[in-house]
Amino acid sequence: MSVTDENMGHAISTKPRWWLILIGLAIVLAGAFLAQSVRTADGTIVRDIRFKGTNGTVMSALLYVPKNATPATPAPGILAVHGYINSRETQDGFAIEFARRGYVVLSLDQTGHGYSQGPAFSNGFGGPDGLKYLRSLPMVDVDQIGLEGHSMGGWTVLAAAAAMPNAYTSMVLEGSSTGAPFAQEGSPNWPRNAAVVFSRYDEFSNLMWGVARAQDVATSSKLQTLFGTKASVVENRLYGSVADGTARKLYQPATTHPGDHASTAAIGHAIDWFGTTLTGGTPKPANDQIWYWKEFGTGIGLVGFVMIMLGAFDALVRLPLFASVKGTPVPAAAERDGAWWKGFAFSTVLPALLFFPTFIAAYLLLPASQWLPQAVTTQITLWAVTSAGVSLLIGRMMGRSSAAQQSNWFKSILLALATVAAGYAALLLVDMLFLTDFRLWVVAVKLPSASQWGIAAIYVVPLTLAFLVTTKSLANATVRSDSAGRRYLAAICTLTTGFIVLLGVIYGLLFMTGSLITAFDPLSTVIAIQFVPVLIAIAIIATFTWQRTGSYRSGGLIAGILVTLYAVAGTATQI
Repeated sequence: MSVTDENMGHAISTKPRWWLILIGLAIVLAGAFLAQSVRTADGTIVRDIRFKGTNGTVMSALLYVPKNATPATPAPGILAVHGYINSRETQDGFAIEFARRGYVVLSLDQTGHGYSQGPAFSNGFGGPDGLKYLRSLPMVDVDQIGLEGHSMGGWTVLAAAAAMPNAYTSMVLEGSSTGAPFAQEGSPNWPRNAAVVFSRYDEFSNLMWGVARAQDVATSSKLQTLFGTKASVVENRLYGSVADGTARKLYQPATTHPGDHASTAAIGHAIDWFGTTLTGGTPKPANDQIWYWKEFGTGIGLVGFVMIMLGAFDALVRLPLFASVKGTPVPAAAERDGAWWKGFAFSTVLPALLFFPTFIAAYLLLPASQWLPQAVTTQITLWAVTSAGVSLLIGRMMGRSSAAQQSNWFKSILLALATVAAGYAALLLVDMLFLTDFRLWVVAVKLPSASQWGIAAIYVVPLTLAFLVTTKSLANATVRSDSAGRRYLAAICTLTTGFIVLLGVIYGLLFMTGSLITAFDPLSTVIAIQFVPVLIAIAIIATFTWQRTGSYRSGGLIAGILVTLYAVAGTATQI
């Protein structure tokens, strides 16, 4: 049985179709299998562990145990820690390569991040507890301990070094620094055997080392104090003595702050340093790396994740239960005339222009509290709500037409929940089978913890209302003569062009001049990178659901739920 869609020009079957779900599931499982195969290369065992830290705080970590590490033959250990609003999996590139070289790796979730409890920044970010736990493992050589941390993870391992000054041998600070604002001041004698990997285009050069441009970090007085010199620090020169614990070296790969995680050079420098300062393990050349195949596996998992949800929606909306949701899509515009292009300009430019003002306003006016426990999720919410409000106001002023089809609210909510549930069921499956999630570089879809589900309940309503406005705008901008492919492209361009141009200007100038024009808020600059792939996914979901229901509601509901879960599970909890 089928019904004819006169506007779309083809027949739509009323029978459920499952092929999209099956293809998505196949991609997800293949990607997860590849990711776990890379993680466990050379016989490494990876375990998801929990242990109790200060005041009973439950800490989370991934433990990498290479086959050479046993109680009878203990191996060097490395505590590896992610940066702010990341999680233990962000360190996979480092952890995989360390483990391949015979090191036991404890990849820690900082307090208030991932699955570790407690508020963010507490208990030395969890660093002392992580080091203490690593040293308690029978297969670890306690005389050969390395510490590695990226960004705030550097402050985490420095907190561990300050709390246990004789409990480690060397460390690598990736995109991080000693001293203010959150670490003990460095000196030629502390911390022990420290390498600084600070990329030439790192966005946080002023915060970390007090210089406007990362490429000038060698002239930082704070870095010079750490290296025990009054002259510019010479890159790749060994300062001090490994035997005395005073060794220092500066590396500057040509990447950015988040780029450290996707750089064979940045990871290779860490490999080199631990190869120089730790005894034991299995030597391999620094350029012998395979971690990027793990990223590829979990990256295609993101594609499969979206496909599964689209397939679930397509199958469910054809069932009799959701007959009141299914409808004929009626494009709102006859052509791309001047009014259409004006609407496109407002829709793509305003959200990008509002990004930094709303993020800064949320930081200044809406500090973390019991009712707003995650600072970054609060920033995202204020941006989304403000953008939606401005969009509604401009739409009224311009007299935009409204999409005709209005699907049943209750059934639309039920369908959206079922659609998202299908995607997260696949996420749960790969977590159970392969201990992986869906991620590529800075974009990561994680299973929320029990407490994070509760936090999501705080943010889901305002975020969903905001994205309902966004998907309604997309529906009102559909053009009758467009093919399905052109509708997807138009929706993607509408949501992302403003951010692509904004980031293009910011990073184009950074790469050309070394200066970050948004140095007043480098964290939000890095966060903005995630908006492009996330908004692409939202555009695809909104268009797909509109073509099957004629309404913006299902797409907006799905987008609101997804963005809430994505943000809450992937950022830090302050309260």
